[in-house]
Amino acid sequence: MVAQMKSLREQLANCQLPAEQAFSIPPECYTSEELLQEELEKVFQHNWIGLGRADRFAVSGDYETMNLGGKPVIVLRDHDGILRAFANTCRHRGARLLNDDGNCKHIRCPFHAWTYKLDGSLSGAPHMNKVSGFERSDYGLISYHAEERLGFAFVCLAPSAPDLDDHLGDFAKIHAPWPIESLVTTRRRSLTVDCNWKAFLDVFNEYYHLPFVHPDSLDEIYNFPTPADKVTGAFASQFGNTEGTGGLLQDSEEQPLPSMTNLQGRAASGVQYTWVFPNMTFAAGMDVLWIYEAYPLGADCCQVYQSICVPPETAALPDFEKKIAAYYQRFDSGIEEDIPALVNQQRGLASSDARQGRFQPHLEANVASFARWYADQWLRQS
Repeated sequence: MVAQMKSLREQLANCQLPAEQAFSIPPECYTSEELLQEELEKVFQHNWIGLGRADRFAVSGDYETMNLGGKPVIVLRDHDGILRAFANTCRHRGARLLNDDGNCKHIRCPFHAWTYKLDGSLSGAPHMNKVSGFERSDYGLISYHAEERLGFAFVCLAPSAPDLDDHLGDFAKIHAPWPIESLVTTRRRSLTVDCNWKAFLDVFNEYYHLPFVHPDSLDEIYNFPTPADKVTGAFASQFGNTEGTGGLLQDSEEQPLPSMTNLQGRAASGVQYTWVFPNMTFAAGMDVLWIYEAYPLGADCCQVYQSICVPPETAALPDFEKKIAAYYQRFDSGIEEDIPALVNQQRGLASSDARQGRFQPHLEANVASFARWYADQWLRQS
């Protein structure tokens, strides 16, 4: 095992080279359940995790349960409008507190009725008032760090979270042309994909596969991308000009939605593809924003969430539902074409003879940037 890990470290070091020289992430990082457990700790538990849009926590009591970095978590909006995250486990004897998503006025354990306010403090514990040394203030929910930026929600599981603004660097500056903070989510759907979570995010962020996987659909939309943006922070971003909006297929009979207001320069002629490390990626088009989050269910399976966002004035148009249906069809068909390629890739990666490959540095720029960041997480904690 020592020799194997030394080899893995050497392979990961090759990911840290400039994109023109760098190697892809080692295949075993896509297939090994043992390495997945380390990955959850090194990659997910020490970094900010992107949860997509915060507008699904619109009002006090809105909550969602999820598994982040191997930990069951509740994310909710409290009575003061603050986004919060807690361990989904009762401080009495560990029962799971909430399931799925919904709205609640408080959190009540279904086992022994210990009850918590939305700020996580314990407000009720039946028959505990005479227990020696018991203080309700000592038994609030275990809390995690939760913050919002530009309408996105982020959670960090680490006891001491890195500064989110440092983590994001010039993220806000790069995306200033788009009114991202004010966008509203019009659809959010989930799907399970039989591939590693990184593989799903990889394919969304590279142009290389378009002529071969999407020859009669997406390849007709996209032109050759511009060089990747030079950024600070834990993200990668690359712009590409498009035929039309990028959100509609070329053969669509539907007229496009209005462009977002005040778009200037390149933002008015294409799509910005951004990967916020580790697990959230999105494309900012001239009329819509589409987002994917990917969470590992195992080394060879992931849960993916897709969100579609538009300006509120667009969502209020009388013919919006008719127009947006064509966009949904474009996004869904893209995934349907990608999934067979991803499943096939996952099978190939499982071969004992699978090896690291090389990047096409211009067409896979975001993927190479993520590989470099990913390797950094492993090597700085080894």
